Amino acid sequence: MKKITQIMMLFLIIGSASAQQEKGIIGTENWLNNWTDFDPKRIDYGEPSQILTGNISTDTKLYKKDTYLLLGNVFVTDSTTLTIEPGTVIIGDFETKGSLTIAKGATIIAEGLETDPIVFTSNRSVKKPGDWGGLILLGDAPTNKFGNGSIASQYANLDSSSYRYTNYGGTNTNSNSGVLKYVRIEYAGRKLRKGFNFDGILLAGVGSETVLENIMVSYCEGDSFEILGGNVNLLKAVSYCSNSNDFKFNLGAQSNLENSLAVRSPYATSSAGATCLQITSYDKKEEVDFTKEGTSVVAKNLTLFNDSNDLSSHIKMGLIKEAIFIGENATLDINKSVISGFNPAVILDDKITINQENLEKIKFVDMYFNNCNGNIFKEYNSNNEDLENWYGNRSFYNVYAKSQNSETFIDLKNNKRPDYRLRINKIIAANSKN
Repeated sequence: MKKITQIMMLFLIIGSASAQQEKGIIGTENWLNNWTDFDPKRIDYGEPSQILTGNISTDTKLYKKDTYLLLGNVFVTDSTTLTIEPGTVIIGDFETKGSLTIAKGATIIAEGLETDPIVFTSNRSVKKPGDWGGLILLGDAPTNKFGNGSIASQYANLDSSSYRYTNYGGTNTNSNSGVLKYVRIEYAGRKLRKGFNFDGILLAGVGSETVLENIMVSYCEGDSFEILGGNVNLLKAVSYCSNSNDFKFNLGAQSNLENSLAVRSPYATSSAGATCLQITSYDKKEEVDFTKEGTSVVAKNLTLFNDSNDLSSHIKMGLIKEAIFIGENATLDINKSVISGFNPAVILDDKITINQENLEKIKFVDMYFNNCNGNIFKEYNSNNEDLENWYGNRSFYNVYAKSQNSETFIDLKNNKRPDYRLRINKIIAANSKN
């Protein structure tokens, strides 16, 4: 039985009052207040009053006064706009693997409020990860594949007439698929077949004019956020207790990830292991046009936190993996971020040659590596002396520590030093099984 204890307000102090290093998620106010929910199973939204099914081909608005059921594969098609009022609840159907897809050329305007978020959740009385499908946005921004992509194989019982609504990719880097703001997605990621799941939210070929802010994905059976190609900017994104990866970037994605949080639980991860941040450029080399750009992610002010109350035991049990995995031909520039409690902090693909040219494409600057079983390694290689020497150079301003979370994160109520510039981290104090 899973026991979730009190949610605490926790603060990370590094440096001094005269030289504060702002690492991890930041904010002059706690931007996690009001709209997030770290214990969503306690809320009963009641029975749905409206059903969404098939194709939505005319401009449509969903209202807070109604509760909507996603029945099967629901597509917003062509140039249609789906507008969702703040506070609206959309429930994914378990039996039909309910999902909502915004097809290429269509638009979603789901702009909730901090005090009235839009919620996508499960229709089961006892909610579990993978109860329903997920939310999918398909755009016409570029990928690094030959031609454009399709996710038709990711749907269950897809009618052939809907195949054209599963295509993504194009040449418009600035394309606009709409707005997702103050949105929660709970218990998504339904398994389709062996090795394949829906994601909490899949963004494929999505362009830079799409607004993606204050989105929380919790208890997802698949990846919380998967980004395939496109030019995606994610701000204040939260992934909590994902079974698979928290943030996955692939197929030439050119993305920014800023001021975002991933909290992993050793009891909520797939047997194959999962990461907070997975950055790759392809699944199969033969599908990729190497004249196009590989995946490139710029990340700033992330908190990647493993919620383990017995790190060494959980590592021995194989429940904790690395926080970040970087594949061949992929680029990461991450700074002012916290990685706490992983095994190890970072792994580089074994196909990456360790030389100056490649390491200049993988930047860790002004980081706080805490309580990890090793810091940065090459896959299948236990000797990381070269990498430690490179990233340990003073010019990178990285900090390495072995403090327990209780020592690193300080409760606001017990903090007696208000002169410090504190950054707000809302972290779950414990999440364990009896």
